[in-house]
Amino acid sequence: MLSKMIGKTAVSAIVAASLLVTLSDIRPAHASPSVSVKLDDVPLQFDAAPRVDKGITYVPFRTVGEALGIQMNWDNNNQTLSAVGTVQGVQTKVQLQVGSTIATVNGLKVTLPAPPIHSEGRVLIPLSSFSNQFGVKVSWNQATRTVSMVSPQREIHLRGFYAISAFKEIDLIQSMNSVAFGWSRIDRNGLFTLEGEEYQIPPAAGEITPQSIVEDAAAQSIKPYLMVYSLDGQGELTKMLSDSSLSQASIEGIRQAVADNGFGGVCLDFEGLGFKLDAAGQQKLLNDYVKRLRAALPKDISLSIAVPPLNSAYQGYDYKTLASVADDLIIMAYQYNPVGTKAQNPEPNSLVQQAIELALTAGVPKHKLLLGISLFSETPSSVDDKLGLAKRYDLKGAAFWRIGLFRTYSANMEQAISASVTKEVDR
Repeated sequence: MLSKMIGKTAVSAIVAASLLVTLSDIRPAHASPSVSVKLDDVPLQFDAAPRVDKGITYVPFRTVGEALGIQMNWDNNNQTLSAVGTVQGVQTKVQLQVGSTIATVNGLKVTLPAPPIHSEGRVLIPLSSFSNQFGVKVSWNQATRTVSMVSPQREIHLRGFYAISAFKEIDLIQSMNSVAFGWSRIDRNGLFTLEGEEYQIPPAAGEITPQSIVEDAAAQSIKPYLMVYSLDGQGELTKMLSDSSLSQASIEGIRQAVADNGFGGVCLDFEGLGFKLDAAGQQKLLNDYVKRLRAALPKDISLSIAVPPLNSAYQGYDYKTLASVADDLIIMAYQYNPVGTKAQNPEPNSLVQQAIELALTAGVPKHKLLLGISLFSETPSSVDDKLGLAKRYDLKGAAFWRIGLFRTYSANMEQAISASVTKEVDR
């Protein structure tokens, strides 16, 4: 299960022999075709081409390093690269010099299989350095001349959505940093409610009550959020946002529900804005509402907002303003596949990546962005692609829609997620 996460283990001292390992199947290049590199099954784009020379694969250090979350510093005077990376909580410091086969790894002098080189204005290093020093798994496909890299496990913020049918997987709460409980909505009349067929405070299950679930999560330092859902399918969301009395009533209802049930945060999931109506007008309505809600909530209550991706049909969301008011945004980078697509048909990696880049370009700080992942779409072999993108862009974390689906389609989903990420731990 996901809660049985991979424990932190000490990284063995790095010795010179570890750096002598290269990709044995790679052959010398003689005017060879280009080499492509994938990280977590998603291509890396380089401003200087990777190359193979005398059996050694060279890649631009900065591009790969940044994608792996490695901190880098370049000393132009000494032509020296310094890099610091962390694998399972253990820090590795590496220093390389262009033209030299001698490197320093955690204070030890080691011999490289080949020296770093300059090419196209960039410093290229032997690819094996990433696998040996920073826990990256590397493989080579000779037929396609593709290097495949798998990033090491990393701690990130993990949020799970807990809906009515999630009780059967309630044990997964402990694997999260925060949980959004989908127990309320704006109804068809524009009214906030905790009752209804779709979103409701659930009945007690014996001695376990909704309030006790929330209390237990908070007691484990897992922040419980009240998720407030609304869809503008029949104009109910626009109606509420446009009517001062309805919007104020919803704000008061949310504030009271948070206080009565012990929630530590509010997660707005307001969907469908900017599809048919004027996008700018819809953005202003939502911005004004979010600012009023933030002002009405106690300062210690967090505010999160789930938003559709900018490469979707819904343009009624001002990412920059929402991010400036909220503690974080969840980008729901899914439902790209046609309506009616069966379960476990993975979302296109290219569109998910584009959604992240558009959000960052729009002004959302990466430390406020969570990548929404639908477990309806993903498989154990594809979910690490999405988690890899969250790691590549150094996002705050990932949000899973939803608890209740982890075990529905595959018994291996929790294991696949745990191999890629674990919940962040306060130190």
